[in-house]
Amino acid sequence: MRRLLGMIPTLGVISIIVFVVVQLPPGDIVTATLDQLTASGVDMSDERIRNLRAQYNLDQPLPMQYLYWMGNFVTGDMGFSYLFVRPVNELVWERLGYTLLITVGALIFTWLVALPIGIYSAVRQYSAADYAFTTIGLLGLAVPNFLIALVLMYVGHTMFGVSIGGLFSPEYMNAPWSWARFEDLLAHIWIPIIVVGTSGMAITMRLMRANLLDELQKPYVTTARAKGVPPFRLLMKYPVRIAINPFISTIGLLLPALLSGEAIVGVVLNLPTTGPLLLQSLISQDMYLAGSLIMLLSVLTVLGMLLSDLLLAWVDPRIRYEQS
Repeated sequence: MRRLLGMIPTLGVISIIVFVVVQLPPGDIVTATLDQLTASGVDMSDERIRNLRAQYNLDQPLPMQYLYWMGNFVTGDMGFSYLFVRPVNELVWERLGYTLLITVGALIFTWLVALPIGIYSAVRQYSAADYAFTTIGLLGLAVPNFLIALVLMYVGHTMFGVSIGGLFSPEYMNAPWSWARFEDLLAHIWIPIIVVGTSGMAITMRLMRANLLDELQKPYVTTARAKGVPPFRLLMKYPVRIAINPFISTIGLLLPALLSGEAIVGVVLNLPTTGPLLLQSLISQDMYLAGSLIMLLSVLTVLGMLLSDLLLAWVDPRIRYEQS
């Protein structure tokens, strides 16, 4: 309960920072739109401009704009996007599910691949496999995600004659949900999951190797071996369980990292996720859309940190605490 109550001032400070950062560039959504219209030779009357600014409360002082935006956000109304001419709630909720699906899938993929490799590299330190995995991990860490996405798109088009952009085939793009559409989603979504999870996989693999090597050198491992504990049971029950703690405690930190990586990948692969939406809203200074998206990601990050702390206390009895 203390942690939940502590989220309120934390998110309040984050909301102020988000509002200020979005408002830092000169102008606003109306002036950006006017510049585009002027460049195309279209003029807008002064009365129309005043009405637009009043509609989005841009004629009010910045503190009043913030209070209006945040007050509506708390009540579940994220405003109206001038860029897409649609309510922000509709734009966000139709894309947030795909974003979370890709992000969580990338996290699971990262753990399923990187943790076993890190364990094997630590147990077989300085072996040929250890050097090979280290080289692959460094390459995965050095190559940007969007470049991997571009390579996959090129290989898919030139070698197999198929396009891997998007999450659905053209015939299922706007079709109602059905089992065939779900299968089509599964046939496409594994590509962004692998691309987004590649960089995290390289980091996770190296950290797991380093943490486990440190645990294997401790006296309790030697004592357990002397008492005849089977090697596999000893490895999984004690050193691995302790070495995995940092990954559980950083779930909340991995979420924004994966989401930020998803933004660029989403643009390259033309994904219907929040990343491209956020990028377009920031370029156009659409305060309601950009601010609401960043606030939602902030809420997810804070909740992810709470979840990681609860999981860590459940996995490792040493850090559990009781009220005195």
